[in-house]
Amino acid sequence: QVQLVESGGGLVQAGGSLRLSCGASGRLGTYAMGWFRQAPGKEREFVAAISRSGGRNMYADSVKGRFTISRDNAKNTLYLEMNSLKPEDTAVYYCAADGAASPFSLGTSYDYWGQGTQVTVSS
Repeated sequence: QVQLVESGGGLVQAGGSLRLSCGASGRLGTYAMGWFRQAPGKEREFVAAISRSGGRNMYADSVKGRFTISRDNAKNTLYLEMNSLKPEDTAVYYCAADGAASPFSLGTSYDYWGQGTQVTVSS
């Protein structure tokens, strides 16, 4: 098992930037990782994913070109760099881990979730 803790959320003006972090209690390198978000009254949606090695990633169309997912397995930490933020990016952001993915695959079944961190973008 792995425990995940997100941090780095906050209030930012439109056009601003934030960097989210997700610290893992175990060996992060054994998990494919993803970021998801849930806005009030909406379903949770996929944001970005990264393979165990970090060599592959994928983004939702809504964040492509603005957000960057990365990982530092030595530090057991996942990141989400968010630039050019928009009010519609306001949500609780969650990191998640998939322990069944092969080293070069993206996650498909996320078993472990963090508690989330709030990101609010004002217009």
